Amino acid sequence: MQWWLMADRVRPVPEPVATPLIWGAAVGGAFVLLIVLDLLGALDSTGLALVGLSLLAASLGARGRFTAAPGTALLCWALLNIRAAAPTGEISWAEHRDPLWIACLLFAALTGTAGGRIRHARAAYRRVTPHRTAD
Repeated sequence: MQWWLMADRVRPVPEPVATPLIWGAAVGGAFVLLIVLDLLGALDSTGLALVGLSLLAASLGARGRFTAAPGTALLCWALLNIRAAAPTGEISWAEHRDPLWIACLLFAALTGTAGGRIRHARAAYRRVTPHRTAD
């Protein structure tokens, strides 16, 4: 049997960002993104806004917990619905589009979260390197 010492300075796996911070970033980021798209005149196409918000949800998911993903998706959907869908300024439900929007945003947030967890697990695996002791 051989004994292996673990590295003295093993860096811990980064903790996910707290859920309220992720949700705050989702609201702030979605609001800024939709304002920029509106100023560029690109808010007429809700598809472009949905892609942008999906990328935002995925990037926030990469730093958050799995429990933050549904809230992130719903907050992004709410701002998309209020700012980009008619009637503007009101939250509404359209059976032909809103379930698809929510599913797309939820998939993006969950995919980003899974990717972030896998990236952190791989980094942690690489950090724990055994060193041989002198016999």
